Amino acid sequence: MVSDVDRYIAAGTRENTRRSYQSAVEHYEVTWGGFLPATSDAIARYLAAFAGKLSLNTLRLRLAALAQWHASQGFPDPTKSPQVKQVMKGIRAVHPQQEKQAEPLQLLALERCVRWLDGQIEGARGAGDSKRLLRCSRDKALILVGFWRAFRSDELSRLDVQFIQARRGEGMRIFLPWSKADRDNRGTTHSAPALERVCPVDAYCDWLQTAGIAHGPVFRGIDRWGRLSDSALHPYSVMHLLRDALQGAGLDGDAYSSHSLRRGFANWASQSGWDQKSLMTYVGWKDSKSALRYVDAQADFRLPALEAP
Repeated sequence: MVSDVDRYIAAGTRENTRRSYQSAVEHYEVTWGGFLPATSDAIARYLAAFAGKLSLNTLRLRLAALAQWHASQGFPDPTKSPQVKQVMKGIRAVHPQQEKQAEPLQLLALERCVRWLDGQIEGARGAGDSKRLLRCSRDKALILVGFWRAFRSDELSRLDVQFIQARRGEGMRIFLPWSKADRDNRGTTHSAPALERVCPVDAYCDWLQTAGIAHGPVFRGIDRWGRLSDSALHPYSVMHLLRDALQGAGLDGDAYSSHSLRRGFANWASQSGWDQKSLMTYVGWKDSKSALRYVDAQADFRLPALEAP
C-alpha cells in the first residue's frame, strides 16, 4: 500500500518528468549496460558512446535523470564531476547542433485558419453534421485561446471549466493550478482579451455552448462517431489538430507545431510594440533568454496590430 508520504512525494514531481527520467535511467542501465550507482568515468564513457547519435538536449536530460537517481538514493552525484563537464563541452564543440524552433503562427495565417473553421462550422450546422460541428468549434477555440494566451500544449489540455471565468465583450480569466514555470504549484491566473475579430472569448463560449460542457476539461477528444469524451485531450494531440486546421485552410500544416501558437503570439506582441518586460509578464517567462528564443526579429505580419491584450 502506498503511504500518504509516498503519494505526496510522487505528486511533487511532474508525471512527464517521472516518465522521462525513468526512461533515461533504463537507457543507461539496459541499452548501454551501465551499473548504478555510477562513477564519473562511467558517465563520461556513456556520453561519449552516444555523442552525435543523441541530441545535446537528450544527453542533458540523461544527465539530469542520473543526477536525480543518485540524489534520491543518497549517493554522490557523478554527473557534476569536472570530467563529465569537460566531455559535454567537447561534445558541444565536435557535434554542434542548431536549436530547432517551431514556425511561428503569424497573424495572417491565424485569421485564414479561423475563416476556414468558421466556414466549416456554418456548413456543418446547415448539413446537421454534429461531428464536424464539434470538431471545428473545439479546434477554433483551442487555437485562439492557445494563441492569445501563448499557452503550451499541456496547459491547453489541462484547462478546466471550473477555473475559467469568461464574459463576451469583456475578456476571460484562467486559473492554472500548476504549470512548467510554476515549480511550487502555487497556481497562476491569466487573462485573455475580448477582440473584435479572432476573439478567444467568443470562441471559448461558443465551444462550451455547442458541446454542452458545464464542468470538467475544456478541450476533449471526439471519437469517430462524434461522441465527446469526458477526458481531456492529450497534449500531443494539440499539434495534430493545429496542423489539420491549417492544412484545411490551404496552408502547410507540417511546418507548424503546438509551440507555433506561443511563438506566434510572442512575435505578434513584439511587432506590436510590446516591451520585453510586458511580454515576459504576460507569457510567464522568468528570464529574458526565454523570451528572446521565441521572438523572430524578421517576422512581418503585414497587418495593423489588433487590440493589445
